[in-house]
Amino acid sequence: MRSTIAAALTALAAQEVAGHATFQQLWVDGTDYGSSCIRMPGSNSPITNVGSRDIVCNAGTRSVSGKCPVRAGGTVTVEMHQQPNDRNCKNEAIGGAHWGPVQVYLSKVSDATTADGASTGWFKIFSDSWAKKPGGAVGDDDHWGTRDLNACCGKMDVKIPADIASGDYLLRAEALALHTAGQSGGAQFYVSCYQISVEGGSGTANPATVKFPGAYSASDPGIRINIHAAVDNYIAPGPAVYSGGTTKKAGSGCAGCENTCKAGSSPTAVAPSSGNGASGGLEGGGGAAAGGCTVQAYGQCGGNGYSGCTQCAAGYTCKAVSPPHYSQCAPSA
Repeated sequence: MRSTIAAALTALAAQEVAGHATFQQLWVDGTDYGSSCIRMPGSNSPITNVGSRDIVCNAGTRSVSGKCPVRAGGTVTVEMHQQPNDRNCKNEAIGGAHWGPVQVYLSKVSDATTADGASTGWFKIFSDSWAKKPGGAVGDDDHWGTRDLNACCGKMDVKIPADIASGDYLLRAEALALHTAGQSGGAQFYVSCYQISVEGGSGTANPATVKFPGAYSASDPGIRINIHAAVDNYIAPGPAVYSGGTTKKAGSGCAGCENTCKAGSSPTAVAPSSGNGASGGLEGGGGAAAGGCTVQAYGQCGGNGYSGCTQCAAGYTCKAVSPPHYSQCAPSA
């Protein structure tokens, strides 16, 4: 009996780890900027404490030197995968039946390479949440934003509002997994922040903002919920999408995402615009390699079957950890 229980727990733990994921890359109007302007999280593990500072841009992250140039009214595509630099569309973007909403926020900052994200206000520009699936008996059967992510090779198109002011922003992508959310602290947040510079905005918008942490409570009905029972209504946590933003209907898959979201897209990353060279801040670092993508600290850069980026961030070198199966970007010294 004990061996059977142990085996079941081991299998559950394996499924849980396999389901972890990270927003890693960014496309701008169909151009792939790879991971050049993201504050890459230290691991693919979730955040479960909504009162923690980690809820802002994830744990162990720091600002990077690059900013991705974005046109107001244009479209960015956030891209999520389970493992670092694995962009293989045959693998689910977020596995383990991690169903829940996908939301995106913006924060206007003076310099995206130095802003901490916790002292600024955030407004929601995108949500792909939930829709009842005809015939679905429980919430697991319904349409969810993370199902759309899986259907689109981990990619989600997000329109940048045309009426915001030009300048620097942090873009915060969030996927919320609700498979264990029936218990307190069971909801799992997967968050990444991108550094962008917006051009051509009209500047007429004045959206209300919220702070992270602070915008969410562990007891919010969109966070504490049992999706293994019937779900008759679901409202994602946080404020409503502001008037210039976009609400996508869950279950619409890759509709309107012809350029980048289809399986089989061939990424060719480009370098971002440079910031002021800062690499400090509260949220490890490194900019983009000239003309190509860059692997952040301790990310995979080689190994059998690996086809992702091989250039490490400044100060790191691609080193074999488990030859010939796995190499990662380790400190050069």
